[in-house]
Amino acid sequence: MEKKSPLLVLTGPTSVGKTGLSIALAKRVGGEIISADSMQVYRHMDIGSAKIRPEEMQGVPHHMIDILEPTECFNITLFQQYAVRYIREIYERGHIPIVVGGTGFYIQSVLYGIDFTKEDGDGAYRDMISRLWEEHGADYVHGMLRACDPVSADTIHVNNKKRVIRALEYYHLTGQRFSEHNEKERARECKYNACYFVLNDDRQRIYDTIDRRVDQMLADGLVEEVKRLWQMGCRPDMVSMQGLGYQEIMAYLEGRLTLERAVYLIKRDTRHFAKRQLTWFRRERDVIWLEKKQFDYDEERILACIQENMREKGIGMD
Repeated sequence: MEKKSPLLVLTGPTSVGKTGLSIALAKRVGGEIISADSMQVYRHMDIGSAKIRPEEMQGVPHHMIDILEPTECFNITLFQQYAVRYIREIYERGHIPIVVGGTGFYIQSVLYGIDFTKEDGDGAYRDMISRLWEEHGADYVHGMLRACDPVSADTIHVNNKKRVIRALEYYHLTGQRFSEHNEKERARECKYNACYFVLNDDRQRIYDTIDRRVDQMLADGLVEEVKRLWQMGCRPDMVSMQGLGYQEIMAYLEGRLTLERAVYLIKRDTRHFAKRQLTWFRRERDVIWLEKKQFDYDEERILACIQENMREKGIGMD
């Protein structure tokens, strides 16, 4: 049997503290970090994406950050292609790849090697659903999804137009729920000798951290950042502008929301996003939960637990 290559995954809900722990882990085990974040791939989008700054990296190589212009499209297929390439290059340097981020679908695509290039789709159906979206709104179309696939509706945000339509299209084409399709993909054998860690905390602590982070983003110049993106030609319907924070501030700049309402929505929707992330991770198999409270919020103890799990899996730490 061919020996599988080592891979670490460190994920968890937004604002739980993945960034700091991932850097400490990478330094401890000789790792390089691959970001599994759908917004940090974009240049000029630093504040709203909570992008790590170069001085915070502490010399640890980070990949999948600042690789596209915000006018370009990023999707799961591109992520997978980039990630596979970065993983190969990291192995060539004798290091361990550490996939870090909160986008569960991206992580799954790497672990199980799902082939997204074979899905043809139905353009006419997509166009029809898009028209319904424009005529009746996001809630109406999301209600269509809930009627045929409540599990997908629980994990896909009402405003995530691309994924809502994709799930409806899949049901239309196959008669199978997209959530059932995802369950089958999860049943694939993992391509790597992987340790999949989910960092978590008390829900209220996460929510409080989210609120403080949003306030800090505003203080750091989130509105000015979105203004610059607008001047660069970015518009609300672009993929890059679907990220939390950007869509609400765009609505404020267009006069559709007050700033107060925009900030309220960013905080509320980010809390909802964190909840959906946890729903996703609880449905994943072979994950190792790292509950910060159980470690008394001691990073050294958390790292020791990670290293013990690595030893059990035979993942070296040279």
